[in-house]
This record gives sequence, structure tokens and C-alpha cells, in this order.
Amino acid sequence: MSAYAALTRASYRSHIRDKTTIFFIFAFPLLFLTVFGLIFHGQKVDQSGRQYIDYIAPGVLSWAVANAAVFGVAFVLMQWRRDDIFRLIRMTPTPLTAVFGSRYVIAVTIGLLQTMLFVSIALLPVFGLSMASSWPLVLPVLIIGITAFLMIGAIVGSYAKTPEAVAAAANCMMVPMAFLSGSFFPLDAMPGWLQTLSWLFPLRYLNDGMSIALTGDGSLTGLVVDCAALAAFAGVFGLIALKTFRWSDRA
Repeated sequence: MSAYAALTRASYRSHIRDKTTIFFIFAFPLLFLTVFGLIFHGQKVDQSGRQYIDYIAPGVLSWAVANAAVFGVAFVLMQWRRDDIFRLIRMTPTPLTAVFGSRYVIAVTIGLLQTMLFVSIALLPVFGLSMASSWPLVLPVLIIGITAFLMIGAIVGSYAKTPEAVAAAANCMMVPMAFLSGSFFPLDAMPGWLQTLSWLFPLRYLNDGMSIALTGDGSLTGLVVDCAALAAFAGVFGLIALKTFRWSDRA
């Protein structure tokens, strides 16, 4: 078995054994969908007649996928470094690309499963998501978005030395970003300067890309721009992640 396959299998087993992680990855976002979907069922977002569920579903899904990518890789990198697993891996011919590649496959798989489950629930009559014919375009948006947030998680996991530090750092980034990127309520309700500020966050582009692909709220050109922006974020964060990666906490 190759090093890449072994690391991927180990990552998969660690995920399915942790029931708490499974809950927060899959069930927690559905709680947001249920609460917002039932409270605002049948209501319109604006004068265009857009249903609130068509706005909130792509936003919550984007936040859930991004959150899972960040926390998933950050906790693993921190734990493997703290427990000296990386020191053992470094003694083998395993390249760093195999370490990140194994986490990438797991993150994309989890993101796909999250999306299928979330959209299936949102399509139920009680929520009434209106899915556009462009929905297959969710796949490239999802993959590029996961790549960007995986790199953010890698940076967090390289600096944090304890689970508490990982949780604090990741939440300090993801929670404000979710609100400032329009994951939970329309950006039009924000002051102009906050709307401008939102373009600095990768989650804004993931939200917009998901919305265009799932509900058709936007143009194909806008989708391409969102994917290009996410790819740029992924490239920048990826370079930082490679520069900051540490095999051990020991000096």
C-alpha cells in the first residue's frame, strides 16, 4: 500500500470513529436550515420575489462545507504534530504532498456528502428550495472552494498547538466571515462599507458561486469570476501553508 493510500485510509477511519465530528459536520448545518427554513418559510428576500430558502440554503451550505474543510485539516495537523506522528512519517519516504493529498480527498468526499444530504433536505416541500438546471456546476465551485478553505485550515493547524487553540483560531475566522459574507442574511441589509469589505473574504465567492449554480441567481460569467477568485485564494493560502508547515513542535 502506498503512503498516500495509507494516510487516506487512516484519515477516513479517524473521521467515522468520532461521532461528535460526524454530528457537527452533517447534522449541525441541517439545524440551521431547519430553523431558518421554518421561520421564514414562504417569505421573500426582496422585491424580486426570491424565496428566502433560495438565499439561505446556498449560504448555509457554503459555510458548512468551508467549516468542515478548515476544522478537519487543522485538527488533524495539530494532533499529528503534537503526538509526533509527523516525526515518524518524516522518517519514511512519504512526501509532504501525500500528507496534504490524503486530507484533500477526505475533505472533498465529505463536502460532496454534505452537499447531497443538505440539498436533498432543502428540496423537501416543507422548505421548498427551487433548484436551477445549472445545479451540476456546484461540483467545480465546491471543489475549488474546499481547496481554498483546506489551505486555511492547514495554516491554522501549523500554528496551533492545542485543540483549544485550533477551535479558537478557526472560529475567530469562520464565524465573522459567515456573517460578513452573507451566509445567514442578505448582504443588501448591510451598510455599504461592509458590503465592499465582504469581497475580501473567500466565503463571499463560495456563497455567490453556490447560489448561482444551485438556484440560478446570477450569470455564468459571475460563476466563472467566483471560481477564479476562489482559485486565487487557494493558490495564495497554499503557498503560505507550505511555507508555514512544521513536522514537529520541537525546536
